[in-house]
Amino acid sequence: MSHFNNFNNPQVAALPGHLKQFIVDQHYEHYTPVDHAVWRYVMRQNYSYLKDVAYYPYIPGLLKAGLTIEKIPSLQEMNDALGKIGWGAVTVDGFIPPAAFMEYQAYRVLVIAADIRQLKHIEYTPAPDIIHESAGHAPIIADKDYHEYLSYFGSIGAKAMFSAQDFELYEAIRALSILKEMPDADEAEIKKAEALLAHRQESMGEPSEMSLLSRLHWWTVEYGLIGTLENPKIYGAGLLSSIGESVSCMKADIKKLPYTIDAVNYTYDITKTQPQLFVTPTFQNLIDVLETFADTMAFRRGGAYGLQKAIESKNTCTAVYSSGLQLAGTFKSFENDENGDPIYVRTTGPSALAINNKQINGHGKDHHKSGYSSPVGRLKGHAEPLENLGHGELCHLGIENGKETTLTFESGITVSGLVNNILTDNEKTQLITFTGCTVKDKKGKILFDPSWGVYDMAVGEKIVSVFCGAADKDAFEDITYKSTSGTYHPAYDVRTLELHKLYQQVRDRRHNGGEYGFLGNVWLRLQKNHHDDWLCALEILEILEHEEVEPELANEIRSFLEQKAAAEPEYKKLINDGFYLIKHPVEQKLVV
Repeated sequence: MSHFNNFNNPQVAALPGHLKQFIVDQHYEHYTPVDHAVWRYVMRQNYSYLKDVAYYPYIPGLLKAGLTIEKIPSLQEMNDALGKIGWGAVTVDGFIPPAAFMEYQAYRVLVIAADIRQLKHIEYTPAPDIIHESAGHAPIIADKDYHEYLSYFGSIGAKAMFSAQDFELYEAIRALSILKEMPDADEAEIKKAEALLAHRQESMGEPSEMSLLSRLHWWTVEYGLIGTLENPKIYGAGLLSSIGESVSCMKADIKKLPYTIDAVNYTYDITKTQPQLFVTPTFQNLIDVLETFADTMAFRRGGAYGLQKAIESKNTCTAVYSSGLQLAGTFKSFENDENGDPIYVRTTGPSALAINNKQINGHGKDHHKSGYSSPVGRLKGHAEPLENLGHGELCHLGIENGKETTLTFESGITVSGLVNNILTDNEKTQLITFTGCTVKDKKGKILFDPSWGVYDMAVGEKIVSVFCGAADKDAFEDITYKSTSGTYHPAYDVRTLELHKLYQQVRDRRHNGGEYGFLGNVWLRLQKNHHDDWLCALEILEILEHEEVEPELANEIRSFLEQKAAAEPEYKKLINDGFYLIKHPVEQKLVV
Protein backbone atom coordinates (compact mmCIF):
# COMPACT_ATOMS: atom_id res chain seq x y z
CA MET A 1 0.00 0.00 0.00
CA SER A 2 1.61 3.19 -1.11
CA HIS A 3 -0.04 5.47 1.45
CA PHE A 4 -1.42 4.64 4.85
CA ASN A 5 -4.84 6.05 5.70
CA ASN A 6 -5.43 5.98 9.44
CA PHE A 7 -8.92 7.59 9.15
CA ASN A 8 -7.91 9.96 11.97
CA ASN A 9 -8.40 7.01 14.29
CA PRO A 10 -5.77 6.61 17.07
CA GLN A 11 -6.12 2.79 17.19
CA VAL A 12 -5.50 2.45 13.45
CA ALA A 13 -2.65 4.98 13.59
CA ALA A 14 -0.95 2.92 16.33
CA LEU A 15 -0.78 -0.29 14.25
CA PRO A 16 2.77 -1.60 13.77
CA GLY A 17 4.28 -2.07 10.30
CA HIS A 18 3.95 -5.85 10.21
CA LEU A 19 0.16 -5.50 10.56
CA LYS A 20 -0.23 -2.53 8.20
CA GLN A 21 0.96 -4.72 5.31
CA PHE A 22 -2.35 -6.63 5.24
CA ILE A 23 -4.46 -3.48 4.86
CA VAL A 24 -6.04 -2.80 1.48
CA ASP A 25 -8.07 0.19 0.30
CA GLN A 26 -11.81 -0.32 0.63
CA HIS A 27 -12.45 1.09 -2.88
CA TYR A 28 -15.95 2.13 -1.95
CA GLU A 29 -16.64 3.00 -5.59
CA HIS A 30 -16.29 -0.69 -6.53
CA TYR A 31 -19.51 -1.61 -4.70
CA THR A 32 -22.29 -1.93 -7.25
CA PRO A 33 -25.97 -1.00 -6.78
CA VAL A 34 -26.60 -4.77 -6.53
CA ASP A 35 -24.04 -4.97 -3.68
CA HIS A 36 -25.84 -2.20 -1.78
CA ALA A 37 -29.16 -3.99 -2.37
CA VAL A 38 -27.68 -7.22 -0.97
CA TRP A 39 -26.45 -5.30 2.10
CA ARG A 40 -29.86 -3.66 2.55
CA TYR A 41 -31.78 -6.93 2.20
CA VAL A 42 -29.59 -8.80 4.70
CA MET A 43 -29.55 -5.93 7.18
CA ARG A 44 -33.34 -5.54 7.08
CA GLN A 45 -33.75 -9.29 7.59
CA ASN A 46 -31.24 -9.21 10.44
CA TYR A 47 -32.99 -6.32 12.10
CA SER A 48 -36.43 -7.83 11.68
CA TYR A 49 -35.40 -11.12 13.24
CA LEU A 50 -32.52 -10.18 15.51
CA LYS A 51 -34.30 -7.49 17.46
CA ASP A 52 -35.92 -10.40 19.35
CA VAL A 53 -33.08 -12.93 19.60
CA ALA A 54 -29.87 -10.87 19.58
CA TYR A 55 -28.18 -9.90 22.81
CA TYR A 56 -29.57 -6.46 23.76
CA PRO A 57 -27.08 -3.95 22.31
CA TYR A 58 -27.39 -5.22 18.72
CA ILE A 59 -29.58 -2.43 17.35
CA PRO A 60 -28.11 0.55 19.28
CA GLY A 61 -24.78 -1.12 18.55
CA LEU A 62 -25.33 -0.85 14.79
CA LEU A 63 -25.62 2.91 15.13
CA LYS A 64 -22.67 3.10 17.54
CA ALA A 65 -20.53 1.28 14.97
CA GLY A 66 -21.44 3.75 12.20
CA LEU A 67 -23.69 1.31 10.30
CA THR A 68 -27.02 1.90 8.63
CA ILE A 69 -29.39 -0.49 6.94
CA GLU A 70 -29.53 1.43 3.67
CA LYS A 71 -25.98 1.17 2.34
CA ILE A 72 -22.63 -0.54 2.79
CA PRO A 73 -20.67 1.44 5.40
CA SER A 74 -17.58 3.38 4.45
CA LEU A 75 -14.53 2.80 6.61
CA GLN A 76 -14.36 6.48 7.47
CA GLU A 77 -17.91 6.37 8.89
CA MET A 78 -17.08 3.25 10.88
CA ASN A 79 -13.85 4.70 12.25
CA ASP A 80 -15.54 7.96 13.26
CA ALA A 81 -18.09 5.96 15.25
CA LEU A 82 -15.80 3.22 16.64
CA GLY A 83 -13.19 5.82 17.65
CA LYS A 84 -15.64 7.02 20.31
CA ILE A 85 -15.41 3.64 22.07
CA GLY A 86 -11.64 3.25 21.63
CA TRP A 87 -11.70 0.97 18.57
CA GLY A 88 -10.92 1.28 14.88
CA ALA A 89 -11.46 -0.65 11.65
CA VAL A 90 -9.44 -1.50 8.53
CA THR A 91 -10.19 -3.46 5.36
CA VAL A 92 -8.16 -6.51 4.29
CA ASP A 93 -8.25 -8.93 1.37
CA GLY A 94 -10.17 -12.04 2.54
CA PHE A 95 -8.79 -14.35 5.22
CA ILE A 96 -5.52 -13.23 6.85
CA PRO A 97 -3.27 -15.49 8.97
CA PRO A 98 -4.78 -16.27 12.40
CA ALA A 99 -1.85 -14.79 14.37
CA ALA A 100 -2.18 -11.45 12.54
CA PHE A 101 -5.97 -11.47 13.01
CA MET A 102 -5.48 -11.94 16.77
CA GLU A 103 -2.93 -9.17 16.97
CA TYR A 104 -5.29 -6.69 15.30
CA GLN A 105 -7.80 -7.50 18.05
CA ALA A 106 -5.15 -6.83 20.67
CA TYR A 107 -4.66 -3.37 19.08
CA ARG A 108 -8.46 -2.90 19.22
CA VAL A 109 -8.85 -2.75 15.47
CA LEU A 110 -11.61 -4.67 13.67
CA VAL A 111 -10.45 -6.44 10.54
CA ILE A 112 -13.08 -6.22 7.82
CA ALA A 113 -13.00 -8.05 4.51
CA ALA A 114 -13.55 -5.40 1.85
CA ASP A 115 -15.57 -7.71 -0.43
CA ILE A 116 -19.30 -8.33 -0.20
CA ARG A 117 -21.02 -11.65 -0.93
CA GLN A 118 -22.64 -12.20 -4.30
CA LEU A 119 -26.41 -12.19 -4.60
CA LYS A 120 -26.41 -15.97 -5.06
CA HIS A 121 -24.70 -16.39 -1.65
CA ILE A 122 -26.94 -13.90 0.10
CA GLU A 123 -27.88 -16.26 2.96
CA TYR A 124 -24.40 -17.51 3.84
CA THR A 125 -20.88 -17.24 2.48
CA PRO A 126 -17.84 -19.24 3.62
CA ALA A 127 -15.64 -16.28 2.64
CA PRO A 128 -15.24 -13.39 5.07
CA ASP A 129 -17.20 -10.42 3.76
CA ILE A 130 -18.17 -6.93 4.88
CA ILE A 131 -21.64 -8.06 6.02
CA HIS A 132 -20.18 -10.68 8.32
CA GLU A 133 -17.43 -8.49 9.70
CA SER A 134 -19.28 -5.23 10.16
CA ALA A 135 -22.87 -6.34 10.78
CA GLY A 136 -21.68 -9.36 12.77
CA HIS A 137 -18.73 -8.14 14.82
CA ALA A 138 -19.13 -4.37 15.01
CA PRO A 139 -22.55 -3.88 16.67
CA ILE A 140 -21.58 -5.69 19.84
CA ILE A 141 -18.24 -3.88 20.21
CA ALA A 142 -20.07 -1.11 22.06
CA ASP A 143 -20.57 -3.52 25.00
CA LYS A 144 -17.64 -2.82 27.32
CA ASP A 145 -17.29 -6.33 28.81
CA TYR A 146 -17.39 -7.81 25.34
CA HIS A 147 -14.78 -5.55 23.78
CA GLU A 148 -12.52 -6.13 26.80
CA TYR A 149 -12.80 -9.86 26.05
CA LEU A 150 -12.08 -9.32 22.36
CA SER A 151 -8.89 -7.32 22.87
CA TYR A 152 -7.73 -9.63 25.69
CA PHE A 153 -8.32 -12.63 23.44
CA GLY A 154 -6.23 -10.91 20.78
CA SER A 155 -3.29 -10.32 23.11
CA ILE A 156 -3.28 -14.00 24.16
CA GLY A 157 -3.87 -15.29 20.63
CA ALA A 158 -0.95 -13.21 19.34
CA LYS A 159 1.38 -15.26 21.61
CA ALA A 160 -0.07 -18.69 20.73
CA MET A 161 2.17 -21.38 19.28
CA PHE A 162 1.10 -22.44 15.83
CA SER A 163 2.37 -25.33 13.75
CA ALA A 164 3.33 -25.75 10.11
CA GLN A 165 0.06 -27.70 9.72
CA ASP A 166 -1.95 -24.71 11.01
CA PHE A 167 -0.48 -22.66 8.22
CA GLU A 168 -1.25 -25.22 5.54
CA LEU A 169 -4.83 -25.41 6.83
CA TYR A 170 -5.18 -21.60 6.69
CA GLU A 171 -3.98 -21.63 3.05
CA ALA A 172 -6.47 -24.40 2.15
CA ILE A 173 -9.39 -22.54 3.80
CA ARG A 174 -8.43 -19.30 2.05
CA ALA A 175 -8.13 -21.00 -1.35
CA LEU A 176 -11.52 -22.70 -1.01
CA SER A 177 -13.30 -19.54 0.15
CA ILE A 178 -11.92 -17.57 -2.84
CA LEU A 179 -12.99 -20.30 -5.29
CA LYS A 180 -16.49 -20.48 -3.83
CA GLU A 181 -17.03 -16.75 -4.36
CA MET A 182 -16.08 -16.94 -8.06
CA PRO A 183 -19.16 -16.73 -10.27
CA ASP A 184 -17.78 -19.17 -12.85
CA ALA A 185 -15.77 -21.47 -10.56
CA ASP A 186 -15.16 -24.91 -11.99
CA GLU A 187 -16.97 -27.61 -9.94
CA ALA A 188 -13.98 -29.94 -10.30
CA GLU A 189 -11.67 -27.24 -8.92
CA ILE A 190 -13.99 -26.72 -5.93
CA LYS A 191 -14.11 -30.50 -5.28
CA LYS A 192 -10.30 -30.62 -5.39
CA ALA A 193 -10.00 -27.68 -2.97
CA GLU A 194 -12.56 -29.27 -0.61
CA ALA A 195 -10.66 -32.57 -0.69
CA LEU A 196 -7.39 -30.79 0.11
CA LEU A 197 -9.03 -28.95 3.02
CA ALA A 198 -10.53 -32.22 4.35
CA HIS A 199 -7.15 -33.97 4.01
CA ARG A 200 -5.35 -31.17 5.88
CA GLN A 201 -8.03 -31.10 8.58
CA GLU A 202 -7.60 -34.85 9.12
CA SER A 203 -3.80 -34.78 9.21
CA MET A 204 -3.38 -31.94 11.74
CA GLY A 205 -1.92 -34.27 14.39
CA GLU A 206 -1.80 -32.95 17.95
CA PRO A 207 -3.66 -29.58 17.89
CA SER A 208 -1.44 -26.55 18.50
CA GLU A 209 -2.23 -23.77 20.99
CA MET A 210 -3.46 -21.67 18.06
CA SER A 211 -5.86 -24.34 16.83
CA LEU A 212 -7.25 -24.88 20.35
CA LEU A 213 -7.63 -21.13 20.83
CA SER A 214 -9.34 -20.84 17.46
CA ARG A 215 -11.95 -23.29 18.77
CA LEU A 216 -12.61 -21.01 21.75
CA HIS A 217 -12.83 -18.08 19.32
CA TRP A 218 -15.27 -19.99 17.11
CA TRP A 219 -17.59 -21.03 19.95
CA THR A 220 -17.66 -17.50 21.40
CA VAL A 221 -16.85 -14.62 19.03
CA GLU A 222 -18.30 -16.39 15.96
CA TYR A 223 -21.01 -18.73 17.27
CA GLY A 224 -21.60 -17.74 20.88
CA LEU A 225 -24.90 -17.52 22.76
CA ILE A 226 -25.39 -15.69 26.06
CA GLY A 227 -27.99 -16.10 28.82
CA THR A 228 -29.56 -19.32 30.06
CA LEU A 229 -29.67 -22.70 28.29
CA GLU A 230 -33.48 -22.36 28.07
CA ASN A 231 -33.52 -18.79 26.80
CA PRO A 232 -30.23 -17.84 25.13
CA LYS A 233 -29.55 -14.72 23.05
CA ILE A 234 -27.16 -14.47 20.09
CA TYR A 235 -23.89 -12.50 20.29
CA GLY A 236 -21.64 -14.50 17.90
CA ALA A 237 -20.92 -12.72 14.62
CA GLY A 238 -21.25 -15.87 12.50
CA LEU A 239 -24.84 -16.23 13.70
CA LEU A 240 -25.62 -12.51 13.63
CA SER A 241 -24.63 -12.24 9.96
CA SER A 242 -26.20 -15.43 8.61
CA ILE A 243 -29.94 -15.00 8.02
CA GLY A 244 -30.28 -18.76 7.69
CA GLU A 245 -28.38 -19.89 10.75
CA SER A 246 -29.59 -17.19 13.15
CA VAL A 247 -33.05 -18.75 12.79
CA SER A 248 -32.11 -22.44 12.72
CA CYS A 249 -29.73 -22.23 15.69
CA MET A 250 -32.57 -21.47 18.08
CA LYS A 251 -34.39 -24.73 17.27
CA ALA A 252 -34.45 -27.48 19.87
CA ASP A 253 -32.47 -29.96 17.76
CA ILE A 254 -29.32 -27.80 18.04
CA LYS A 255 -27.78 -28.84 21.38
CA LYS A 256 -27.08 -25.96 23.78
CA LEU A 257 -24.19 -26.57 26.22
CA PRO A 258 -22.86 -24.39 29.06
CA TYR A 259 -19.68 -22.59 27.91
CA THR A 260 -16.71 -23.90 29.92
CA ILE A 261 -13.08 -24.78 29.14
CA ASP A 262 -14.51 -28.05 27.80
CA ALA A 263 -15.44 -26.20 24.56
CA VAL A 264 -11.76 -26.53 23.59
CA ASN A 265 -12.43 -30.24 22.85
CA TYR A 266 -15.03 -29.47 20.17
CA THR A 267 -13.70 -29.12 16.64
CA TYR A 268 -15.63 -27.14 14.03
CA ASP A 269 -16.17 -27.19 10.29
CA ILE A 270 -16.60 -23.79 8.62
CA THR A 271 -18.59 -25.25 5.72
CA LYS A 272 -21.42 -26.82 7.79
CA THR A 273 -24.04 -25.58 10.24
CA GLN A 274 -23.07 -26.11 13.87
CA PRO A 275 -24.27 -29.33 15.56
CA GLN A 276 -24.06 -27.70 19.01
CA LEU A 277 -23.62 -24.22 20.46
CA PHE A 278 -22.30 -22.95 23.78
CA VAL A 279 -24.12 -20.57 26.09
CA THR A 280 -22.19 -18.30 28.45
CA PRO A 281 -24.04 -16.74 31.40
CA THR A 282 -21.95 -13.52 31.14
CA PHE A 283 -19.12 -12.03 29.10
CA GLN A 284 -16.96 -12.19 32.26
CA ASN A 285 -17.24 -15.99 32.06
CA LEU A 286 -15.62 -15.80 28.58
CA ILE A 287 -12.63 -14.05 30.15
CA ASP A 288 -12.47 -16.62 32.99
CA VAL A 289 -12.43 -19.56 30.54
CA LEU A 290 -9.79 -17.83 28.41
CA GLU A 291 -7.71 -17.25 31.55
CA THR A 292 -7.92 -20.99 32.41
CA PHE A 293 -6.69 -21.87 28.92
CA ALA A 294 -3.95 -19.21 28.92
CA ASP A 295 -2.48 -20.81 32.08
CA THR A 296 -1.75 -23.95 30.04
CA MET A 297 0.08 -22.02 27.28
CA ALA A 298 3.82 -21.85 26.69
CA PHE A 299 3.92 -18.07 27.12
CA ARG A 300 2.84 -18.56 30.75
CA ARG A 301 4.54 -21.89 31.47
CA GLY A 302 7.94 -21.16 29.94
CA GLY A 303 10.71 -23.62 30.90
CA ALA A 304 11.34 -26.89 29.10
CA TYR A 305 7.64 -27.16 28.18
CA GLY A 306 7.72 -23.83 26.32
CA LEU A 307 11.05 -24.52 24.59
CA GLN A 308 9.82 -27.92 23.40
CA LYS A 309 6.70 -26.27 21.93
CA ALA A 310 8.91 -23.70 20.18
CA ILE A 311 11.07 -26.45 18.63
CA GLU A 312 7.98 -28.35 17.42
CA SER A 313 6.48 -25.17 15.96
CA LYS A 314 9.45 -24.69 13.56
CA ASN A 315 8.39 -21.02 13.41
CA THR A 316 10.14 -17.95 14.77
CA CYS A 317 9.54 -17.95 18.53
CA THR A 318 10.75 -15.90 21.48
CA ALA A 319 12.09 -17.20 24.80
CA VAL A 320 12.09 -14.73 27.70
CA TYR A 321 14.71 -15.03 30.44
CA SER A 322 13.85 -14.10 34.03
CA SER A 323 16.18 -11.09 33.60
CA GLY A 324 13.84 -9.69 30.91
CA LEU A 325 16.14 -10.57 28.00
CA GLN A 326 14.23 -11.90 24.98
CA LEU A 327 15.79 -14.31 22.46
CA ALA A 328 13.97 -14.61 19.11
CA GLY A 329 14.74 -17.16 16.41
CA THR A 330 14.02 -20.72 15.30
CA PHE A 331 14.68 -22.93 18.35
CA LYS A 332 16.78 -25.98 17.63
CA SER A 333 17.55 -27.72 20.93
CA PHE A 334 18.07 -27.30 24.67
CA GLU A 335 19.57 -29.27 27.53
CA ASN A 336 17.95 -29.97 30.91
CA ASP A 337 19.25 -30.67 34.39
CA GLU A 338 17.96 -33.61 36.46
CA ASN A 339 14.91 -31.54 37.57
CA GLY A 340 13.93 -30.96 33.95
CA ASP A 341 14.91 -27.27 34.00
CA PRO A 342 16.66 -25.86 30.91
CA ILE A 343 20.41 -25.23 31.36
CA TYR A 344 21.47 -24.46 27.76
CA VAL A 345 19.44 -23.16 24.80
CA ARG A 346 20.18 -23.09 21.04
CA THR A 347 18.57 -21.41 18.05
CA THR A 348 19.47 -21.94 14.42
CA GLY A 349 19.65 -19.34 11.62
CA PRO A 350 19.08 -15.60 12.07
CA SER A 351 18.29 -14.72 15.71
CA ALA A 352 17.90 -11.48 17.66
CA LEU A 353 17.95 -10.19 21.23
CA ALA A 354 15.45 -7.72 22.65
CA ILE A 355 14.27 -6.14 25.90
CA ASN A 356 10.64 -5.04 26.36
CA ASN A 357 9.90 -6.05 22.75
CA LYS A 358 12.53 -3.65 21.39
CA GLN A 359 15.57 -5.11 19.64
CA ILE A 360 18.88 -4.35 21.41
CA ASN A 361 21.15 -2.21 19.27
CA GLY A 362 23.68 -4.36 17.43
CA HIS A 363 21.90 -7.63 18.33
CA GLY A 364 19.69 -8.10 15.28
CA LYS A 365 19.62 -10.90 12.71
CA ASP A 366 22.67 -9.61 10.86
CA HIS A 367 24.80 -9.92 14.03
CA HIS A 368 23.42 -13.31 15.13
CA LYS A 369 22.97 -14.67 11.63
CA SER A 370 23.84 -18.32 12.18
CA GLY A 371 22.10 -19.05 15.45
CA TYR A 372 22.59 -18.27 19.12
CA SER A 373 23.35 -20.36 22.19
CA SER A 374 23.63 -19.59 25.88
CA PRO A 375 23.39 -21.08 29.38
CA VAL A 376 20.39 -20.65 31.65
CA GLY A 377 20.54 -20.96 35.44
CA ARG A 378 22.35 -19.85 38.61
CA LEU A 379 26.03 -19.56 39.32
CA LYS A 380 27.40 -22.22 41.65
CA GLY A 381 27.49 -21.21 45.32
CA HIS A 382 25.36 -18.07 44.91
CA ALA A 383 22.09 -17.58 46.73
CA GLU A 384 21.07 -14.75 44.40
CA PRO A 385 20.61 -15.23 40.62
CA LEU A 386 23.31 -13.53 38.50
CA GLU A 387 20.81 -11.05 37.00
CA ASN A 388 20.11 -9.60 40.50
CA LEU A 389 23.73 -9.03 41.58
CA GLY A 390 24.74 -5.40 42.16
CA HIS A 391 27.82 -3.68 40.70
CA GLY A 392 30.06 -4.58 43.67
CA GLU A 393 29.14 -8.28 43.57
CA LEU A 394 29.70 -8.41 39.79
CA CYS A 395 33.18 -6.89 40.25
CA HIS A 396 33.90 -9.44 42.97
CA LEU A 397 33.18 -12.19 40.38
CA GLY A 398 35.52 -10.47 37.89
CA ILE A 399 32.58 -9.31 35.78
CA GLU A 400 33.81 -5.88 34.76
CA ASN A 401 34.97 -4.53 31.43
CA GLY A 402 38.52 -5.53 30.51
CA LYS A 403 38.79 -8.29 33.17
CA GLU A 404 39.33 -12.03 32.57
CA THR A 405 36.90 -14.23 34.46
CA THR A 406 35.51 -17.76 34.68
CA LEU A 407 31.87 -18.28 35.61
CA THR A 408 30.76 -21.73 36.83
CA PHE A 409 27.04 -22.52 36.72
CA GLU A 410 25.20 -24.97 38.99
CA SER A 411 24.73 -27.12 35.87
CA GLY A 412 28.53 -27.53 35.57
CA ILE A 413 28.72 -25.29 32.47
CA THR A 414 31.74 -22.94 32.56
CA VAL A 415 32.20 -19.69 30.65
CA SER A 416 35.75 -18.20 30.57
CA GLY A 417 36.94 -15.14 28.70
CA LEU A 418 37.59 -11.42 28.69
CA VAL A 419 34.57 -9.30 29.65
CA ASN A 420 33.97 -6.80 26.89
CA ASN A 421 30.56 -5.33 27.74
CA ILE A 422 27.77 -5.65 30.34
CA LEU A 423 24.21 -4.75 29.50
CA THR A 424 21.81 -3.92 32.34
CA ASP A 425 18.27 -2.63 32.27
CA ASN A 426 15.88 -1.93 35.12
CA GLU A 427 18.53 -2.96 37.71
CA LYS A 428 18.92 -6.39 36.14
CA THR A 429 21.90 -7.65 34.19
CA GLN A 430 20.79 -9.18 30.89
CA LEU A 431 23.78 -9.72 28.69
CA ILE A 432 27.54 -10.14 29.20
CA THR A 433 29.73 -10.00 26.08
CA PHE A 434 33.07 -11.86 26.10
CA THR A 435 36.00 -12.02 23.70
CA GLY A 436 38.38 -15.00 23.57
CA CYS A 437 35.66 -17.03 25.21
CA THR A 438 35.43 -20.78 25.84
CA VAL A 439 32.20 -22.42 26.99
CA LYS A 440 32.21 -26.06 28.16
CA ASP A 441 29.60 -28.38 29.63
CA LYS A 442 30.24 -30.36 32.84
CA LYS A 443 31.86 -33.18 30.85
CA GLY A 444 34.30 -30.77 29.23
CA LYS A 445 32.59 -30.77 25.82
CA ILE A 446 33.18 -27.49 23.95
CA LEU A 447 29.97 -25.51 23.48
CA PHE A 448 31.67 -22.34 22.22
CA ASP A 449 35.19 -21.90 20.89
CA PRO A 450 37.13 -18.57 20.94
CA SER A 451 37.73 -18.86 17.17
CA TRP A 452 33.97 -18.49 16.59
CA GLY A 453 34.17 -14.81 17.53
CA VAL A 454 32.50 -12.74 20.23
CA TYR A 455 30.31 -14.58 22.78
CA ASP A 456 27.14 -12.82 23.94
CA MET A 457 26.04 -14.62 27.09
CA ALA A 458 22.38 -14.29 28.00
CA VAL A 459 21.79 -13.80 31.72
CA GLY A 460 18.80 -15.36 33.42
CA GLU A 461 18.03 -17.97 36.06
CA LYS A 462 14.99 -19.33 34.19
CA ILE A 463 13.08 -19.21 30.92
CA VAL A 464 9.86 -17.66 32.17
CA SER A 465 7.92 -17.45 28.92
CA VAL A 466 8.02 -18.78 25.35
CA PHE A 467 5.71 -17.41 22.66
CA CYS A 468 5.26 -17.55 18.91
CA GLY A 469 6.67 -14.76 16.77
CA ALA A 470 9.56 -12.34 17.32
CA ALA A 471 9.71 -10.02 20.34
CA ASP A 472 10.29 -6.98 18.10
CA LYS A 473 8.32 -8.01 15.02
CA ASP A 474 8.97 -4.85 13.04
CA ALA A 475 12.73 -5.21 13.43
CA PHE A 476 12.81 -8.98 12.95
CA GLU A 477 10.35 -9.73 10.19
CA ASP A 478 10.86 -8.06 6.86
CA ILE A 479 7.33 -9.10 6.09
CA THR A 480 5.21 -11.66 7.90
CA TYR A 481 4.07 -14.52 5.77
CA LYS A 482 1.47 -13.22 3.37
CA SER A 483 -0.64 -15.34 1.08
CA THR A 484 0.08 -15.03 -2.63
CA SER A 485 -3.54 -15.69 -3.60
CA GLY A 486 -5.72 -12.59 -4.13
CA THR A 487 -9.50 -12.55 -3.84
CA TYR A 488 -11.46 -12.50 -7.07
CA HIS A 489 -12.79 -9.25 -8.61
CA PRO A 490 -15.13 -9.62 -11.57
CA ALA A 491 -15.25 -7.62 -14.79
CA TYR A 492 -18.87 -6.85 -15.67
CA ASP A 493 -20.43 -7.48 -19.08
CA VAL A 494 -22.91 -5.09 -20.72
CA ARG A 495 -25.95 -7.04 -19.49
CA THR A 496 -24.76 -6.95 -15.88
CA LEU A 497 -23.98 -3.24 -16.12
CA GLU A 498 -27.55 -2.66 -17.31
CA LEU A 499 -28.83 -4.59 -14.27
CA HIS A 500 -26.69 -2.38 -11.99
CA LYS A 501 -28.32 0.67 -13.58
CA LEU A 502 -31.82 -0.70 -12.94
CA TYR A 503 -31.00 -1.33 -9.26
CA GLN A 504 -29.60 2.21 -9.03
CA GLN A 505 -32.78 3.71 -10.49
CA VAL A 506 -34.89 1.93 -7.86
CA ARG A 507 -32.52 3.10 -5.11
CA ASP A 508 -32.67 6.72 -6.37
CA ARG A 509 -36.47 6.57 -6.48
CA ARG A 510 -36.60 5.27 -2.90
CA HIS A 511 -34.30 8.04 -1.66
CA ASN A 512 -35.44 10.99 -3.73
CA GLY A 513 -39.12 10.33 -4.45
CA GLY A 514 -40.53 11.43 -7.81
CA GLU A 515 -42.54 9.80 -10.57
CA TYR A 516 -43.59 6.15 -10.48
CA GLY A 517 -43.89 5.78 -14.21
CA PHE A 518 -40.32 4.74 -14.76
CA LEU A 519 -40.52 1.97 -12.11
CA GLY A 520 -42.80 0.28 -14.64
CA ASN A 521 -40.03 0.73 -17.24
CA VAL A 522 -37.47 -0.77 -14.88
CA TRP A 523 -39.81 -3.74 -14.41
CA LEU A 524 -40.15 -4.15 -18.20
CA ARG A 525 -36.37 -4.20 -18.65
CA LEU A 526 -36.03 -6.76 -15.82
CA GLN A 527 -38.64 -8.96 -17.52
CA LYS A 528 -36.98 -8.65 -20.89
CA ASN A 529 -33.29 -9.07 -20.00
CA HIS A 530 -33.00 -10.24 -16.38
CA HIS A 531 -35.69 -12.82 -15.85
CA ASP A 532 -33.66 -14.58 -13.16
CA ASP A 533 -33.54 -11.49 -10.92
CA TRP A 534 -35.80 -11.41 -7.84
CA LEU A 535 -34.30 -8.78 -5.54
CA CYS A 536 -34.79 -5.73 -7.80
CA ALA A 537 -38.38 -6.83 -8.45
CA LEU A 538 -38.90 -7.09 -4.69
CA GLU A 539 -37.54 -3.57 -4.15
CA ILE A 540 -39.94 -2.12 -6.75
CA LEU A 541 -42.85 -3.97 -5.12
CA GLU A 542 -41.85 -2.56 -1.72
CA ILE A 543 -42.04 1.06 -2.98
CA LEU A 544 -45.38 0.50 -4.76
CA GLU A 545 -46.99 -1.19 -1.74
CA HIS A 546 -45.71 1.34 0.79
CA GLU A 547 -46.92 4.26 -1.26
CA GLU A 548 -50.13 2.45 -2.32
CA VAL A 549 -49.78 3.26 -6.03
CA GLU A 550 -49.95 1.37 -9.34
CA PRO A 551 -51.87 -1.65 -7.93
CA GLU A 552 -51.88 -3.49 -11.27
CA LEU A 553 -48.11 -3.26 -11.64
CA ALA A 554 -47.74 -4.35 -8.00
CA ASN A 555 -49.96 -7.41 -8.60
CA GLU A 556 -48.02 -8.36 -11.70
CA ILE A 557 -44.70 -8.21 -9.84
CA ARG A 558 -46.08 -10.05 -6.83
CA SER A 559 -47.42 -12.93 -8.94
CA PHE A 560 -44.08 -13.16 -10.82
CA LEU A 561 -42.29 -13.48 -7.45
CA GLU A 562 -44.82 -15.98 -6.08
CA GLN A 563 -44.37 -18.16 -9.17
CA LYS A 564 -40.59 -17.93 -8.87
CA ALA A 565 -40.74 -18.96 -5.20
CA ALA A 566 -42.92 -21.95 -6.09
CA ALA A 567 -40.91 -23.05 -9.12
CA GLU A 568 -37.39 -22.44 -7.77
CA PRO A 569 -37.10 -23.70 -4.17
CA GLU A 570 -33.73 -21.97 -3.60
CA TYR A 571 -35.56 -18.59 -3.81
CA LYS A 572 -38.60 -19.55 -1.75
CA LYS A 573 -37.39 -18.43 1.68
CA LEU A 574 -35.64 -15.31 0.33
CA ILE A 575 -38.73 -14.11 -1.52
CA ASN A 576 -41.13 -14.96 1.31
CA ASP A 577 -38.89 -13.18 3.82
CA GLY A 578 -38.92 -10.20 1.44
CA PHE A 579 -42.74 -10.22 1.40
CA TYR A 580 -42.73 -10.31 5.21
CA LEU A 581 -40.50 -7.21 5.33
CA ILE A 582 -42.82 -5.29 3.01
CA LYS A 583 -45.62 -5.91 5.53
CA HIS A 584 -43.41 -5.25 8.58
CA PRO A 585 -41.07 -2.44 7.59
CA VAL A 586 -37.93 -1.60 9.53
CA GLU A 587 -37.96 1.42 11.84
CA GLN A 588 -37.14 4.54 9.89
CA LYS A 589 -34.44 5.77 12.28
CA LEU A 590 -32.13 2.93 11.26
CA VAL A 591 -32.42 3.60 7.57
CA VAL A 592 -30.93 7.07 7.67
